[in-house]
Amino acid sequence: MNESLHPEAKIRLKYHDWEVEITCTEQKVKEVVENVLSGMDTSIIINSDLNTKIEELKERVNTLANEVNSTRDTVKASTNSAVLRTRMTQKAGMTCRALLEDLWSEGYFGTEKHLGEVHLEMSRRGFNYDRTAVSHSLTDMVRENILARNGTMRNYQYIQKRPPHDSS
Repeated sequence: MNESLHPEAKIRLKYHDWEVEITCTEQKVKEVVENVLSGMDTSIIINSDLNTKIEELKERVNTLANEVNSTRDTVKASTNSAVLRTRMTQKAGMTCRALLEDLWSEGYFGTEKHLGEVHLEMSRRGFNYDRTAVSHSLTDMVRENILARNGTMRNYQYIQKRPPHDSS
């Protein structure tokens, strides 16, 4: 009964990304369409606000990522600087004798070397010991049968007496 008095209407609406099909009585078409359209507008505004907020969050994430990378680079540089300082401290703390033993263990004394050559090699490596200190350390190594000394006073040549891997 009611249907014959109030015929039914079917309406299809397309609005932006929305597509809606409405079925209602002819009397209520205007009211229902207005309600649907107002709901779509609210949804579009909300989506627009969300997109704006999403973009702001993306920018913030990128800023934070850049700060993290910058901090990581700073820490890395600081660590490298600390390692360099440690190496320099170790280098500064290296004795003349220890350096000569390093040269010996590297096989540097495999051929005869004059005091001047040894002193020059130590300087080349960044150690500037007095020639007298180098001479005394070389003499100690001769006494301990690590090196042999050939030649005459003020013209000695030093050569390994035993290879570095020999512990006797």
